[in-house]
Amino acid sequence: MVKETKFYDLLGVAPGCSEAQLKTAYKKGALRYHPDKNADNPEAAEKFKELSAAYECLSDPEKRQLYDQLGEEGLEHGGAGGGMNAEDLFSQFFGGGGGGPFGGMFGGGGMRDPGPKKARTIHHVHKVNLEDIYKGKVSKLALQKSVICGGCDGRGGKEGAVKDCTGCNGSGMKTMMRQMGPMIQRFQTVCPDCNGEGEIVKDKDRCKKCSGKKTVVERKVLHVHVDKGVRDGHKIEFRGEGDQMPGVMPGDVVFEIEQKPHPRFQRKNDDLFYQAEIDLLTALAGGSIHIEHLDDRWMTVNIAPGEVITPDAIKVIPGQGMPSFRHHDHGNLYIKFDVKFPQKDQLQNLDLLEKVLPPRLEQTQPPADAMVEDFELESIEGSEGEKARAHGAAGAGLEDDDDDVPGGAERVQCASQ
Repeated sequence: MVKETKFYDLLGVAPGCSEAQLKTAYKKGALRYHPDKNADNPEAAEKFKELSAAYECLSDPEKRQLYDQLGEEGLEHGGAGGGMNAEDLFSQFFGGGGGGPFGGMFGGGGMRDPGPKKARTIHHVHKVNLEDIYKGKVSKLALQKSVICGGCDGRGGKEGAVKDCTGCNGSGMKTMMRQMGPMIQRFQTVCPDCNGEGEIVKDKDRCKKCSGKKTVVERKVLHVHVDKGVRDGHKIEFRGEGDQMPGVMPGDVVFEIEQKPHPRFQRKNDDLFYQAEIDLLTALAGGSIHIEHLDDRWMTVNIAPGEVITPDAIKVIPGQGMPSFRHHDHGNLYIKFDVKFPQKDQLQNLDLLEKVLPPRLEQTQPPADAMVEDFELESIEGSEGEKARAHGAAGAGLEDDDDDVPGGAERVQCASQ
């Protein structure tokens, strides 16, 4: 039994683990939380210190025995062991001499080269209307980016005036040591001599154009090609057109396409959806509707006499949807019909309807001896009407989803003008 398991828990191992299991656990944790790989994450740096302290203790047999018996308190008041410093061990694991017991673990004792450093990527959202996505477009977009100063060629000052900081050897960070009982903790901090810049230059020798910052802000215009049929969220990359910094590769610029809402059409993948309003006469006796398409064409859609368009009916015109991205085919155009019935005062010659429309549906008749009362319908106004409509739709199990295309959608004729 051990007094406490904090160090074991940090490394993710059991108290009875072997030395090899300790090494493997520390290797994985150190790779994940090392400050060089998490420059913008102070929590990762703190986690790395805790992992290092835990391994520094448990890798030494004497310290481990003392920790198992007395915990951290026992370490602070006990004797100092001869275990390897955790940072030295990390170097032996992943880089440096490669001559220790773990040299060659990663192909010659070193970590895999992550490649040259790169400046940050600039991200922008490019909002595009549906017409431009249908036809394709080239947009000229201006952005502000940092470029290497031409006045000093990115040095920050006069030639020969910029020197490496002797306090940190040009790294911008200093390694400090702190006594913690019998243990000595090593940690890194920003160099106070150069404020983390790694270089020293006198104010009088600083570049007047960039004030010693090595870069200046420049306006850049990029031509962004919006291809036909491009999808919402698509990313267009300009490699090397982002920020510049001395000693690193230029960053990239990424534009993300955001499709604007359209007043007439809705889009789902390569299909278009259009809501058409027609009168009752057109729905029964046929006629034509006109639709302005996204490429400025006007489409005449013919409804054959007697075809009968019922309210909320959906028809399809194949091949008149959106162009497929980087292909030559098109999706479909779906039309949902809203049939407008005439008002009471617009109806004339109702007796003629008896002759042209099918006969009325037969109604269930009351028994001959039943008591019968007559009633007249009244309109429902205001919130009561909305409540009744909502209740009726819910009771019928209806859903209003224009994006869903029902199976067997019918085709309608289209005559281009």
